[in-house]
Amino acid sequence: MNNVMDLERFPLDREGSAAWNELVDKCRTELKHNGMFNLEGFIMADAVRQAAERIRPSMNRESHTHSRTHNIYFKPKIEGLPADHPALRQVETVSHTLCADQLKDSLVNEVYEYPPLLAFLAAVMEKPQLHLMADPLARVNVMSYRHGETLNWHFDRSEFTTTLMLQAPEEGGEFQYRSDLRSTDDPNYAGVAELLEGRDPLVQTLRLRAGTLNVFRGKNTAHRVTPVRGPRERMVAVFSYYEKPGVLFSAEEQLGFYGRTA
Repeated sequence: MNNVMDLERFPLDREGSAAWNELVDKCRTELKHNGMFNLEGFIMADAVRQAAERIRPSMNRESHTHSRTHNIYFKPKIEGLPADHPALRQVETVSHTLCADQLKDSLVNEVYEYPPLLAFLAAVMEKPQLHLMADPLARVNVMSYRHGETLNWHFDRSEFTTTLMLQAPEEGGEFQYRSDLRSTDDPNYAGVAELLEGRDPLVQTLRLRAGTLNVFRGKNTAHRVTPVRGPRERMVAVFSYYEKPGVLFSAEEQLGFYGRTA
């Protein structure tokens, strides 16, 4: 990985060293205060550019186009809320996805399976261990957003999400998020409605560069990708790790996300 990752700045291969411990502590602090941390330049510029170039033909020919209208919860209804409640406002998402079985020989898969990355993430998250997802489609995906396309407001189902930016668009495609919009005890439907109406002053915007590893707590933080503008698509890899081994999507989930089953 020496020709792929910047292991001088991010010494994942030196677990337990002073430099490794310092990086873990720094990322833990950022995660606690900001709900995320970024390792900008984690993948070297030449390597990430080549990875995007090699994936692009498959993205153009083989990707699944996922277009749907949804609310922020990705659920048809929420108990206790009327269907016309502003927190259930409908939004649109359009993206294109390559699945893990289409990425077997890619740099993306190599990075996803890199054992020191799992050990590092587990340490930052203060987990005993993290495991690769067992699902042959969902374990690692590459998602693309083209001109006018967006990933709209939503909450994640998992505790944290790990992404690697492969290619940034010329304009748009920014990551927007509203930290801790809800909690386990308070769904804050009024605050969700305010966000969807564009009236939340605490929304933050982040423009990620190619090669950046982003780790984000999205379960209670609403987030979206703004519409891409221009001919260069936004391309991002999504890595799925779990505390327990053997995690699989159901056939229904595979069909819903990817238009096919394994």
